[in-house]
Amino acid sequence: MNQQTETFTQSIQNKLSAKEGTNKFLNELRKRGIQAFGTLGLPHPKHEEYRYTPIVKALEKEFSDGFAVALPTLSEAEAKSFFFSGLEANRLVFINGHFSPEASSIISPESEIRIRPLSEVSEDVIGKVAQPEKDAFVALNTAFSQEGAYIEIPAKAVVGLPVVLHFQSDSRGGITAAMPRNFISIGRHAQASVVEVYNSIGDNTSFLNVLTEVDVADGAQLDYFKVQTESDLALQVNTTEVQQAPNSRFSSTVLTLGGRIVRNNLNVAQNGSGCHTDMYGLYMLHGKQHVDNHTLMDHRQPNSTSNELYKGIMDDGSTGVFNGKIYVQQAAQKTNAFQSNKNILLTPNATIYTKPQLEIWADDVKCSHGATTGQLDEEQVFYLRSRGINEPAARALLLYAFAADIIEHINIEPLCQHFLALVNNKLETRFL
Repeated sequence: MNQQTETFTQSIQNKLSAKEGTNKFLNELRKRGIQAFGTLGLPHPKHEEYRYTPIVKALEKEFSDGFAVALPTLSEAEAKSFFFSGLEANRLVFINGHFSPEASSIISPESEIRIRPLSEVSEDVIGKVAQPEKDAFVALNTAFSQEGAYIEIPAKAVVGLPVVLHFQSDSRGGITAAMPRNFISIGRHAQASVVEVYNSIGDNTSFLNVLTEVDVADGAQLDYFKVQTESDLALQVNTTEVQQAPNSRFSSTVLTLGGRIVRNNLNVAQNGSGCHTDMYGLYMLHGKQHVDNHTLMDHRQPNSTSNELYKGIMDDGSTGVFNGKIYVQQAAQKTNAFQSNKNILLTPNATIYTKPQLEIWADDVKCSHGATTGQLDEEQVFYLRSRGINEPAARALLLYAFAADIIEHINIEPLCQHFLALVNNKLETRFL
């Protein structure tokens, strides 16, 4: 660890000792995070898992005095301006990490779902999935976290409306930092959809370090979406830790269409047989934006499947990173796992670092992985031009089809249509 990183880490540790809230369960968890962060510290620039993503360097520059959590300043009307039109949903809104009851609303009955801000949770269940001792930013969130969402779906419940968690950063009054923490529990044979949405406003830097724990019980199904459309001043580290019980299904779709530096960690552990996991991702970058997707698919029991597809479009001088790992443990016989990362570079200055990985200890499996990087297929462009479509429109159409392959996995129709339109508008601005 270099001197600057060590000094910055020490300044955070000094402030953590004073962090304590009114919830005794969170306080106990916070002590564990403080201890873990004291051991790990922030990752240094040569740390293998963060070598391509200078998030710590940016934090050192912007938050040299540590993290001061700003008070919420967005009005209820401003907060609701980020809502998706035409989408009826249960909503919890957090502004600069603070819960906003005025902008939040729960429609579904408690027989289907129980949703509370984390500060009101009295059960000792938080911290059962994520391990702060394994990652510095998980430890940092555990040490700082005071607010977030606790979502509990009872056994056999089918939640008709999605749950949307809005995390909004308002840096109009200065730089801001927040550490939201969420816990999602899906009961046996229950079904639900959860959407996390990230937006920012203001002319100063904002930083979010988010941790979401997901527990999917026997036979349960969860469709999970993460939508990041923040400004070019936003820094974000977003970690999702998932554990699946036998015969459960978990599907994740991550859309990253904005942010200065964004690091997404998605770690899934299949703890039972008969599980299925889908992992989809799309990142469309421009300017100097930098997005890093790290995924871990851990097959621990037999007769399970996983399917992973991440796609990236890099424009201008933007940078994409993909590091996907699939572990197949010795007990996980009859595993079927697929992983693919596909990227298109629109300019010579755009960059992608991609590293799909397989580690297999079982001998009766079907596994594959691969990565492709290149420019648009000129033969396809020529074909469209030969049908009367001009060159800019042809390129925009091909990129739209490339991106839509991921977006169409969103099974909430208003959301799907919203992001297809957003991608279309972005491509029209670029090419037409």
